Amino acid sequence: MTLHREGYTIMAVTAIVLLLINAGINYLLPDGYWIPRITLIASIIVFLLVVQFFRVPSRVVHKSDTQIVAPCDGRVVVIEEVVETEYFKGPRRQISIFMSPLNVHINWNPISGVIQYFKYHPGLYLVAWHPKSSTDNERTTVVIRNKEGIDVLFRQIAGAAARRIRWYVKEGDKVEQSTEMGFIKFGSRVDIFVPLDADIKVNLQDKTVGSITVLAELKA
Repeated sequence: MTLHREGYTIMAVTAIVLLLINAGINYLLPDGYWIPRITLIASIIVFLLVVQFFRVPSRVVHKSDTQIVAPCDGRVVVIEEVVETEYFKGPRRQISIFMSPLNVHINWNPISGVIQYFKYHPGLYLVAWHPKSSTDNERTTVVIRNKEGIDVLFRQIAGAAARRIRWYVKEGDKVEQSTEMGFIKFGSRVDIFVPLDADIKVNLQDKTVGSITVLAELKA
């Protein structure tokens, strides 16, 4: 299993803390007590949970100029027409994907093109499913323009536990669909805004596989 570089420090710190806890309990309690054994088992479980969070999946992707793929693993929690006020300043179809702590938390580019707009917004840490998390939470806004001149906007949104958003793109970058663009640590959500005439390919509560699941088909 390959592990993501964003997790190296957290995994190392977690391992050190757990080792110190176990060493302390073994020193303070005499041999034969059940507490050291329970602590060791719990520590192993905690460490494995942290490790699995930073796993990097191996996936075979199929790239398309007209299809928008899911930028993350998770579950579709919103499909609705909204007014996007930051960049488009007009109506768009919003698709929101909630990422649980058990999901892979790498973020991928949903379409190929050029980054037309990027902005980081400091903010609050409301729970990811809160209606105002899309506008009030810490977040990034990324707009990719494909070769047909169609703009697709997506946001990495921090949640109550996810307070570390990472991104690896900037304005002017040429990006390829299904390539890595960032990482959100410990659960959150991603919003995608597509044209109203895009053909939506997912339903509410559908599970998405980042870089693979097709969310929508763009009109030529």
